[in-house]
Amino acid sequence: MNNIVLSMKAIDKRFSGVHALKKVDFTLKEGEIHALVGENGAGKSTLMKALTGIFPKDSGEILYRGKLFNPHSPKQALTAGIAIVHQELNMMDHLTVAQNLFIGRESTKFNGLFLDAKQQNQRARDLLKKLNMDIDVELKLGDLTVGKQQMIEIAKAVSYNLKVLILDEPTAALTDTEIEDLFSIMRDLASKGVGMIYISHRLDEIGEISDRVTVLRDGELVGTEKTSELTKEEMINMMVGRVIYEKPKCKSNCPPDAPVVLKISNLCAGSMVDNVSFDLHKGEILGFAGLMGAGRTETMRALYGADESTGGIEVYGRKVSIKTPMDAVKLGIGYLSEDRKRYGLATKLSVIENSVMASYEELSPSMLIKEKVLIDSTNRYVEKLSIKTPSIDQFVRNLSGGNQQKVVIAKWLIKNSSILIFDEPTRGIDVGAKSEIYALMNELVKEGKSIIMISSELGEVLRMSDRVVVMNEGRITGILDIEDATQEKIMGLATLYK
Repeated sequence: MNNIVLSMKAIDKRFSGVHALKKVDFTLKEGEIHALVGENGAGKSTLMKALTGIFPKDSGEILYRGKLFNPHSPKQALTAGIAIVHQELNMMDHLTVAQNLFIGRESTKFNGLFLDAKQQNQRARDLLKKLNMDIDVELKLGDLTVGKQQMIEIAKAVSYNLKVLILDEPTAALTDTEIEDLFSIMRDLASKGVGMIYISHRLDEIGEISDRVTVLRDGELVGTEKTSELTKEEMINMMVGRVIYEKPKCKSNCPPDAPVVLKISNLCAGSMVDNVSFDLHKGEILGFAGLMGAGRTETMRALYGADESTGGIEVYGRKVSIKTPMDAVKLGIGYLSEDRKRYGLATKLSVIENSVMASYEELSPSMLIKEKVLIDSTNRYVEKLSIKTPSIDQFVRNLSGGNQQKVVIAKWLIKNSSILIFDEPTRGIDVGAKSEIYALMNELVKEGKSIIMISSELGEVLRMSDRVVVMNEGRITGILDIEDATQEKIMGLATLYK
């Protein structure tokens, strides 16, 4: 693992108003798993996009296998043996596994006149066997778990005589078992000489899987260290330039006599929400924990009117009917979805347009739009939430994941929602942005707002919650006061079948 397969020297890149990369150096050895970390907006994705030909670097040089390398497209990089697996998978659910693996390179017969499905399926089986992946190649991709789909994307990349594999947040939506399977595949590829660049915000995983760590901050190289010689605390300090403490909450911050602002009784929806009952108090952070598929998100969608449901809902002691999300919004309920790009944002619109889209009636009640009011409201929350953007006219799609998340929060704060549902509020964002969102949530409940927080990270649940609701197979299996909550108790309830 001493041969350098990739060397990036003094890579510089500017966008309008942003100096994204400032003379960054990076090297990758054959058979190495090299973690690339930093806060959102640090330059990680920009560096990888320059490497894979998504856009050109402004200056600097890339040496790949000892030769100058200047790819003009991802296809050119892939043909050369450099592939990237994005967090948002780029495959076709309606096609089979084999069809996805060899799309554009299909097996044919009779001089290319007809597809040869039999031969293509066998090629797929041979490839997956080589990678120790036990997946039926004739299944439709959409019928597989996210973890299996990700493995197929990796297999597709490997089929191009791969030398460098870039994995961007590969474990964000995986179960613990799927993560173990992914790591086994990564170690197998490393043993065969494939160099891997591993981008992740999960620092414990980086400590487990990587050989070296390179840290970027604000577009600059902070340093590269052997993983074995770097503690988690040192890594965080390199990333954010300050010490961040993560301690579980010892006692509830919600007053014992706080009034109930939301009461749910016998809520049922589809097969994933079965007779769910709970209440939420003013100034409380109510955590929802459980394994993937436990029904937490489905419960919140039913409560919010996104899915049909039966049962009773009371808001501030008054029985209400919530049939659509608009009904929920009018009652002062805001919902930050786990899939912010699909349900929370209009990524082709600007920061200001996203921030005020739920509040036009309040901010401009007359026929004429009061532009100054919209601008002042947006600027107030851009400053309050420390949203990093060149201007409020910047397209949201150009912001980092953490800043996109803050724009969604700004939308509901401008709307002045008193009940906020945060579904995986820190998924895919860095440790610094996480800390800022935690501080914001604590500030919001001090102001009298109430928060329901779904999180798959038990450390996050224990750090933020005043009480913890645990679900399994669509039912609530227990509600714990934070004083009594431990990871062991939560996992016990999360695997308790009724």
